[in-house]
Amino acid sequence: MPVRIVQSKQNDRVKQLRRALTQPGRDPHGLVGIEGPNLLHEALRAGLRIDCVFAAQGAEHLLDDLGLPPETTVLLLPRDLLASALATETPQPVAALVKPPDWSWAHLLDPHRKTSPLLLVLAGLQDPGNLGTILRSAEAFGANGILSLPGTVSAWNPKAVRASAGSLFRLPLLTVSESECFQHLRESGVRILATAVRDATPAGQVNLAAPVALIIGNEGSGVPDALAAQADTAITIPCPGPVESLNASVAASILLYEASRQRKAAP
Repeated sequence: MPVRIVQSKQNDRVKQLRRALTQPGRDPHGLVGIEGPNLLHEALRAGLRIDCVFAAQGAEHLLDDLGLPPETTVLLLPRDLLASALATETPQPVAALVKPPDWSWAHLLDPHRKTSPLLLVLAGLQDPGNLGTILRSAEAFGANGILSLPGTVSAWNPKAVRASAGSLFRLPLLTVSESECFQHLRESGVRILATAVRDATPAGQVNLAAPVALIIGNEGSGVPDALAAQADTAITIPCPGPVESLNASVAASILLYEASRQRKAAP
């Protein structure tokens, strides 16, 4: 495992890490940045290719038990130099450039999978923390994957990556246009459900054990009218309290739990 010491902010690799974290998805080599030994461990566990690891001097021991591939380059940097490239207020002593998974529609709509497709469609979701939390809940409750529509924050935003706690590395996610999304879902026999606050069917009365895709809208304005009009029906979470609506990630998590509950109870 080659190890080099870096002392300059102008080092090409340091600049690449900074760019990957501040402009996720725009690296010319297709790499993304992650921060922290825990996320690096999750990336290795998921089988992602680790291109380069950055460690603060004095924190090299954090890499000892990770089992990094021998071809992975490790750069040792002064702590303040590494911190200058990271996106967190409390910088981690370890970061990495990794190759994200290459997902396709076949991963989300695998005809050989025993359970019916359960998908989430993210329409204009802006908060990366919400997106990461949704990814984590989606994996926890057995969803097949995520479809990210234009206007949704990048799943590789550092805050989203942290909130996903590694689920982003394992759960299929595609960034697609609205037309491609609806065409594939309809051709595959997936029922499209738009989440709504009112004038919708309570989740407990909707068959979520069938092939379904749940549209989760923007935190403030919800599912756009044009998308809601293309859905097969609207679904809501009854709230007996005086709260008008739920946080997007909370609503998605409740619906995913209800889908999981129904699927477990189905014969």
